[in-house]
Amino acid sequence: MQKEGWINIFTSKDVLQAKLAEDVLKQAGIESHIVDQPDSVLPPLGMARLFTPADKAEAALQVLRENDFS
Repeated sequence: MQKEGWINIFTSKDVLQAKLAEDVLKQAGIESHIVDQPDSVLPPLGMARLFTPADKAEAALQVLRENDFS
């Protein structure tokens, strides 16, 4: 479930990749959370979306770019 006022800043088919991006943001002091959306037919093939508060989105995107998550 997406929190109100939070925006999607990163999407991956690999949940582990999203968790790594979340850890990078946490180390930078930026709060984030993952929403895992499994595929209705093949759940392991779903998408993991990483959200952060709207006011932190630009900083979060910069941190992700600097760490090759773009």
